[in-house]
Amino acid sequence: MPPGDDAAAGFGVIVAGLQAQRDQLGGLRPELVFEDVPAPRTLAPYASAMAATVLVGDEEIASGRLILLYDPAGQTGWAGSLRVIAYIRADLDPDIAEDPLIGQVGWTWLTEALGEHTGGYAEPSGTVTTVVTEGFGAKESEPAVTGFELRASWSPAGCPPADPDRPPGPQVLDGHLAAWCAALCTAAGLPPLAEGVTALPQSSRRPR
Repeated sequence: MPPGDDAAAGFGVIVAGLQAQRDQLGGLRPELVFEDVPAPRTLAPYASAMAATVLVGDEEIASGRLILLYDPAGQTGWAGSLRVIAYIRADLDPDIAEDPLIGQVGWTWLTEALGEHTGGYAEPSGTVTTVVTEGFGAKESEPAVTGFELRASWSPAGCPPADPDRPPGPQVLDGHLAAWCAALCTAAGLPPLAEGVTALPQSSRRPR
């Protein structure tokens, strides 16, 4: 089998394992609704993506996207041939968003989840942004909305060095989807399923 076929087949096995994890998490966390979305085509030779929405009743309180990239040759800044890109968005109470440490706290939601659910990660990178939206004129009576956004990427620990002839096994991503979902649910204000991740209390969040 040509090396390119090996890479495609290996990536397909990894994606199938990630989807199996998604099905399991959906049973444990009914507030999470997953869907497949188009993956970017310019970041790596192989890519897959999914989106998740946190629903409480009919109310969407947070959303996110997870992208998995695979480049058999590796890329600058990666640790191996795989890279995970995560995006999380949620609305925060403006009083909480004004905390000067909110960026550090938001980043910790992800790193603590990665430390708890995975076997490790390498070369993490990301940003935390808060944006306050205020209404004026006819919208002056509407409450201010503070959007919290986290963008991050990392490489799974244990991913072999870039090698076109040796795709990583599916187990290399064990727990990484769960970590992203844990951080997403924490940003949404839901209590964690396990100890080690602190969620914002629902009473502290802006009612819709």
